[in-house]
Amino acid sequence: MRVALHRAGAAALSRLLQFPVPSDEQRTRACPCGQAAHYQQQRTKPVLTAVGRAEVSRPYYWCPACHTGQCPADRELDIENTEFSPGVRRMQALVGQAAPFEQGREQMQVLAGLEVTAKSVERTAEGLGAEIAQREQKESQQALQLPLPAVAGEPIPILYVQMDGTGIPVVKKETLGRPGKIPGQPAHTREVKLGCVFTQTTWDGEGYPIRAPDSTTYTGAAETAEEFGPRLFREAWTRGWGRAHLQVVMGDGAEWIWNLAAEHFAGAREIVDLYHARQHLWDLARALYPNQAVPQKAWMKALQKRLLDKGKIEKLVEALRSIRSRNPEVAEKLRVKQLISSATRNACATPSFVANTSLWAPASSKPDAKPSSPPGSNNRVCSGPSAEPTPSWPCVAATSMAALTITGRAVGRRPPNSNFYVAHPRV
Repeated sequence: MRVALHRAGAAALSRLLQFPVPSDEQRTRACPCGQAAHYQQQRTKPVLTAVGRAEVSRPYYWCPACHTGQCPADRELDIENTEFSPGVRRMQALVGQAAPFEQGREQMQVLAGLEVTAKSVERTAEGLGAEIAQREQKESQQALQLPLPAVAGEPIPILYVQMDGTGIPVVKKETLGRPGKIPGQPAHTREVKLGCVFTQTTWDGEGYPIRAPDSTTYTGAAETAEEFGPRLFREAWTRGWGRAHLQVVMGDGAEWIWNLAAEHFAGAREIVDLYHARQHLWDLARALYPNQAVPQKAWMKALQKRLLDKGKIEKLVEALRSIRSRNPEVAEKLRVKQLISSATRNACATPSFVANTSLWAPASSKPDAKPSSPPGSNNRVCSGPSAEPTPSWPCVAATSMAALTITGRAVGRRPPNSNFYVAHPRV
């Protein structure tokens, strides 16, 4: 039945795509070379459509000056230099973006009854991806050169921007001339920058924050941090960054993230998630006590469980500053982990962030009630610039990100044995 309907649809579509012979007044067309192209004949072209293979019959023009032919109808139908209709190209892009191209070919045959090659799926998906990338790059450049217009809409209580990077395996030609992670070895991966923008302004029955359903939008590309910054800024501005009462940038503590935050999101709260804050401490513990599991755990118990997890960030900073080591590697790790030169980082950890944003206010709270942390929690979060230089990465504010997943779905439960919600950008 489907095959018969496709045949009937393709036949009807072919009849609709029979362009008439041009009249005498329409027998000449402007040519890109500046001369006139003259009508020659009607030419047919096979086109694979969503209902099967159809034929287009359209006028063909020839320019005697530059010896170039053209079919204006192809531009009107968006089939210039291709034998696939716009609908089929959309299908190929969808099946080609998340699966091997051969599997995409099979999906086209099973789901739509269309016979295509794996190579055509690859070419179409990559071609559309390149067009999208060029358009986004152009828009990003315009965003840097011209003031963006204010996006109309309701004010947003809190808007989050989160970014991260990860390596993906690529073919050899994509890594030519790129140094690898191991000195003297070629690169085997490319760094991909990923970003998401979302809101999180509601609470569950126990008072824990929940991400607004379907609020997350994404952007990303295999590009440098300098190229990625305008891309993420444009996405955030489109989502209403200028209308947000509180603007938050989250990251794992990488220097390039804070550089982009300072350049494109000046004035925003900058938060390192708890997962990576703990990870930074463990890296330092391993450097201080190499191959000594017991001293590592003892050191972590003193700094993580008694200071970091309880939000005593100022004491944690003092403890890190008191460490002295003659080992250049350890000294460098201490310098990086402290980040004491970050004078602009919103790094002090005090409860005033909670009080100012009502992030932890239970859903049943009265409008004039003072916001509070959930029961049994000692969470501390960012409030603003500190009078003394403080490191950026311990600025945990884990309470502001409830069991983050970057799927847009709400999660409202704490991990076992923890008073914190762990926000991990790669979940």
